[in-house]
Amino acid sequence: MKTDSLFRPFALKSLNIKNRIVMAPMTRSFSPNGVPTADVAAYYRIRAEGEVGLILSEGTVINRVASSNDKNVPHFYGEQALNGWQNVINNVHEAGGAMGPQIWHMGVMPNHQSGWVPSEPFEGPSGLNNPGLNNGRAMTDADIADTIAAFGQAAADAKRLGFDCVEIHGAHGYLIDQFFWEGTNLRTDGYGGATLPERSRFAIEVIKEVRKRGGEDFALIIRLSQWKPTAYTSKMAHNPQELEAWLNPLADAGVDIFHCSQRRFWEPEFDGSDLNFAGWAKKLTGKATITVGSVGLNGDFLAAFAGESSEASSLDELLRRMDRGDFDLVAVGRPLLSDPFWVQKIHEGRTDDLKGFTKDALAKLVM
Repeated sequence: MKTDSLFRPFALKSLNIKNRIVMAPMTRSFSPNGVPTADVAAYYRIRAEGEVGLILSEGTVINRVASSNDKNVPHFYGEQALNGWQNVINNVHEAGGAMGPQIWHMGVMPNHQSGWVPSEPFEGPSGLNNPGLNNGRAMTDADIADTIAAFGQAAADAKRLGFDCVEIHGAHGYLIDQFFWEGTNLRTDGYGGATLPERSRFAIEVIKEVRKRGGEDFALIIRLSQWKPTAYTSKMAHNPQELEAWLNPLADAGVDIFHCSQRRFWEPEFDGSDLNFAGWAKKLTGKATITVGSVGLNGDFLAAFAGESSEASSLDELLRRMDRGDFDLVAVGRPLLSDPFWVQKIHEGRTDDLKGFTKDALAKLVM
């Protein structure tokens, strides 16, 4: 494989990275009571040593009591947790890498299998975690304002700690996505509405606050998806016109890079073109985009949670699309869970040394 296009530098505002490969955010739940440990720092450091261009952290929750359904998902607030993240970013920079935290509010969630629940009810636009399934409460105007401020504070803290960028999690059925989705946003006030642009008000206000607190030069990424964990074929934007009406206001609010989540990056987003989600987002907004979805493996990532393994696969189709200019960056998930040196092996042409993926990698921090 001729992989030169993957190993070109990329620079945008505060972000200056040596190649186009991003470590995708992947929830790990190895931060006891929300505090990232020295093992978490070592986990990210070794991937920076392995030539990952940009590391996006696992989802880190903002300062809302009910922002998480898992006590071991890391926080991005509080002295202990932020000290832990300071150690993480120091290690990544010492190893020559770049990193941004993914800041997150889960919204209304199912109860965690451990039995742990936050001390306040889950919160979301309408109290629903899926259409017709209520497991929380509808946010008040004050809740919304405080949540927007908490996103902004997390961005300010990320910049203060020395992170290279910040990513807002707006995908996969979590809080911001619950506002986007007509199935979970039943509000009749200014944060609801019959159209996707109307239901984007909350996201736009979050983006504006993050931009304000992080500053104009701090690179801002948002992760979006059409699919939901309970609705794999869901589309909120059914055609390019609807996608444009959704994304351009987000871009105008301050997004620099759209991280476009798909289950399989090679699948076209709409009929009549082979452009994927990231390709359409770049074409319609002019912003940089990240593609993601089963890169480097022959199996679907959701199947991994059901115990299915995957083997290494060709990057030819990815490279064809990248060389065509469809997207700017490529996020890789499971290969980097299993092998911290996956990027280095690709760079050196050691494809015979690439590892597959098994669910065992989910049970520990592979070093």
